[in-house]
Amino acid sequence: MQEISFRDDILPLKDKLFRLALRITFDRAEAEDIVQDALIKVWNKRDEWAQLESVEAYCLTVVRNLAIDRNQKKEAQNLELTPETQEMPDALTPESQMERDEQFRLVHRLINELPEKQRTIVQLRDIEGKSYKEIAEVLDITEEQVKVNLFRARQRIKLKYSEINDYGL
Repeated sequence: MQEISFRDDILPLKDKLFRLALRITFDRAEAEDIVQDALIKVWNKRDEWAQLESVEAYCLTVVRNLAIDRNQKKEAQNLELTPETQEMPDALTPESQMERDEQFRLVHRLINELPEKQRTIVQLRDIEGKSYKEIAEVLDITEEQVKVNLFRARQRIKLKYSEINDYGL
Protein backbone atom coordinates (compact mmCIF):
# COMPACT_ATOMS: atom_id res chain seq x y z
CA MET A 1 0.00 0.00 0.00
CA GLN A 2 1.16 3.48 -0.75
CA GLU A 3 1.33 6.15 1.90
CA ILE A 4 -1.53 8.61 1.66
CA SER A 5 -0.78 12.29 2.07
CA PHE A 6 -3.51 14.73 3.05
CA ARG A 7 -1.96 17.52 1.00
CA ASP A 8 -1.24 15.45 -2.12
CA ASP A 9 -4.06 12.89 -2.14
CA ILE A 10 -7.03 14.36 -0.29
CA LEU A 11 -6.94 18.16 -0.69
CA PRO A 12 -7.00 17.94 -4.52
CA LEU A 13 -10.40 16.20 -4.19
CA LYS A 14 -12.05 19.23 -2.59
CA ASP A 15 -13.59 20.49 -5.86
CA LYS A 16 -15.16 17.10 -6.61
CA LEU A 17 -16.38 16.88 -3.04
CA PHE A 18 -17.87 20.36 -3.30
CA ARG A 19 -19.69 19.57 -6.55
CA LEU A 20 -21.20 16.44 -5.02
CA ALA A 21 -22.29 18.30 -1.89
CA LEU A 22 -23.74 21.11 -4.01
CA ARG A 23 -25.68 18.63 -6.15
CA ILE A 24 -27.28 17.17 -3.04
CA THR A 25 -27.89 20.34 -1.00
CA PHE A 26 -28.43 22.98 -3.72
CA ASP A 27 -26.80 25.48 -1.37
CA ARG A 28 -23.26 26.79 -1.92
CA ALA A 29 -22.61 27.78 1.68
CA GLU A 30 -23.97 24.48 2.96
CA ALA A 31 -21.84 22.56 0.44
CA GLU A 32 -18.72 24.43 1.55
CA ASP A 33 -19.48 23.60 5.19
CA ILE A 34 -20.04 19.95 4.31
CA VAL A 35 -16.71 19.73 2.49
CA GLN A 36 -14.91 21.32 5.43
CA ASP A 37 -16.58 18.95 7.89
CA ALA A 38 -15.77 16.01 5.63
CA LEU A 39 -12.11 16.97 5.41
CA ILE A 40 -11.97 17.22 9.20
CA LYS A 41 -13.59 13.78 9.54
CA VAL A 42 -11.17 12.30 7.02
CA TRP A 43 -8.23 13.89 8.83
CA ASN A 44 -9.42 12.49 12.16
CA LYS A 45 -9.49 9.01 10.60
CA ARG A 46 -5.92 9.30 9.27
CA ASP A 47 -4.86 6.20 11.21
CA GLU A 48 -7.20 4.14 9.00
CA TRP A 49 -6.07 5.55 5.61
CA ALA A 50 -3.70 2.65 4.93
CA GLN A 51 -6.64 0.23 5.07
CA LEU A 52 -8.67 2.13 2.46
CA GLU A 53 -8.92 0.70 -1.03
CA SER A 54 -9.77 4.11 -2.49
CA VAL A 55 -9.31 7.31 -0.51
CA GLU A 56 -11.37 9.18 -3.13
CA ALA A 57 -14.33 6.84 -2.75
CA TYR A 58 -14.06 7.16 1.02
CA CYS A 59 -14.06 10.98 0.84
CA LEU A 60 -17.01 11.01 -1.56
CA THR A 61 -18.93 8.68 0.75
CA VAL A 62 -18.26 10.92 3.76
CA VAL A 63 -19.45 13.99 1.83
CA ARG A 64 -22.54 12.22 0.53
CA ASN A 65 -23.51 11.01 4.00
CA LEU A 66 -22.96 14.43 5.57
CA ALA A 67 -24.98 16.13 2.83
CA ILE A 68 -27.87 13.70 3.16
CA ASP A 69 -27.85 14.05 6.95
CA ARG A 70 -27.98 17.82 6.70
CA ASN A 71 -30.68 17.68 4.05
CA GLN A 72 -32.82 15.52 6.27
CA LYS A 73 -32.42 17.98 9.12
CA LYS A 74 -33.61 20.94 7.10
CA GLU A 75 -35.96 21.10 4.19
CA ALA A 76 -34.06 20.97 0.89
CA GLN A 77 -34.12 24.12 -1.20
CA ASN A 78 -34.37 23.56 -4.95
CA LEU A 79 -32.08 26.26 -6.22
CA GLU A 80 -31.18 26.06 -9.88
CA LEU A 81 -27.57 26.11 -10.89
CA THR A 82 -26.66 29.49 -12.28
CA PRO A 83 -25.06 30.15 -15.67
CA GLU A 84 -21.86 31.27 -13.94
CA THR A 85 -21.32 27.68 -12.77
CA GLN A 86 -21.13 26.59 -16.40
CA GLU A 87 -18.18 27.15 -18.66
CA MET A 88 -19.24 28.49 -22.04
CA PRO A 89 -17.12 28.67 -25.18
CA ASP A 90 -16.36 32.22 -26.35
CA ALA A 91 -17.15 31.57 -30.02
CA LEU A 92 -20.94 31.28 -29.63
CA THR A 93 -23.26 33.82 -31.19
CA PRO A 94 -25.53 35.64 -28.76
CA GLU A 95 -28.59 33.72 -30.02
CA SER A 96 -26.95 30.30 -29.81
CA GLN A 97 -25.46 31.15 -26.42
CA MET A 98 -28.88 32.16 -25.10
CA GLU A 99 -30.43 28.99 -26.50
CA ARG A 100 -27.66 26.89 -25.01
CA ASP A 101 -28.05 28.64 -21.64
CA GLU A 102 -31.76 27.80 -21.67
CA GLN A 103 -31.00 24.17 -22.52
CA PHE A 104 -28.43 23.96 -19.69
CA ARG A 105 -30.89 25.48 -17.22
CA LEU A 106 -33.57 23.05 -18.31
CA VAL A 107 -31.30 20.01 -18.03
CA HIS A 108 -30.01 21.16 -14.62
CA ARG A 109 -33.58 21.72 -13.45
CA LEU A 110 -34.55 18.25 -14.64
CA ILE A 111 -31.52 16.71 -12.90
CA ASN A 112 -32.39 18.61 -9.72
CA GLU A 113 -35.93 17.19 -9.85
CA LEU A 114 -34.66 13.60 -9.83
CA PRO A 115 -34.82 11.54 -6.64
CA GLU A 116 -31.71 12.00 -4.49
CA LYS A 117 -30.08 8.66 -5.36
CA GLN A 118 -30.54 9.14 -9.12
CA ARG A 119 -29.34 12.75 -8.88
CA THR A 120 -26.19 11.65 -7.06
CA ILE A 121 -25.51 8.87 -9.57
CA VAL A 122 -25.92 11.26 -12.52
CA GLN A 123 -23.57 13.72 -10.80
CA LEU A 124 -20.91 11.11 -10.14
CA ARG A 125 -21.13 9.35 -13.52
CA ASP A 126 -21.90 12.06 -16.07
CA ILE A 127 -20.31 15.09 -14.43
CA GLU A 128 -17.49 13.63 -12.31
CA GLY A 129 -16.77 10.74 -14.71
CA LYS A 130 -16.69 8.04 -12.04
CA SER A 131 -16.88 4.35 -12.95
CA TYR A 132 -19.84 2.19 -12.00
CA LYS A 133 -17.66 0.42 -9.45
CA GLU A 134 -16.58 3.68 -7.79
CA ILE A 135 -20.19 4.90 -7.66
CA ALA A 136 -21.31 1.59 -6.18
CA GLU A 137 -18.66 1.93 -3.45
CA VAL A 138 -19.64 5.52 -2.67
CA LEU A 139 -23.37 4.76 -2.46
CA ASP A 140 -22.94 1.30 -0.94
CA ILE A 141 -25.06 -0.39 -3.63
CA THR A 142 -24.31 -2.91 -6.39
CA GLU A 143 -23.00 -1.92 -9.80
CA GLU A 144 -26.23 -3.23 -11.32
CA GLN A 145 -28.25 -0.90 -9.12
CA VAL A 146 -26.05 1.97 -10.28
CA LYS A 147 -26.67 1.08 -13.93
CA VAL A 148 -30.43 0.72 -13.44
CA ASN A 149 -30.72 4.00 -11.54
CA LEU A 150 -28.58 5.81 -14.12
CA PHE A 151 -30.66 4.40 -16.99
CA ARG A 152 -33.92 5.44 -15.30
CA ALA A 153 -32.59 8.91 -14.51
CA ARG A 154 -31.42 9.48 -18.08
CA GLN A 155 -34.72 8.17 -19.47
CA ARG A 156 -36.67 10.47 -17.18
CA ILE A 157 -34.56 13.49 -18.14
CA LYS A 158 -34.87 12.64 -21.83
CA LEU A 159 -38.64 12.18 -21.64
CA LYS A 160 -39.26 15.39 -19.69
CA TYR A 161 -36.83 17.33 -21.90
CA SER A 162 -38.66 16.13 -25.01
CA GLU A 163 -42.05 17.00 -23.52
CA ILE A 164 -40.91 20.51 -22.63
CA ASN A 165 -39.04 21.04 -25.88
CA ASP A 166 -41.83 19.68 -28.10
CA TYR A 167 -44.89 20.93 -26.25
CA GLY A 168 -43.59 23.72 -24.04
CA LEU A 169 -44.89 22.07 -20.87
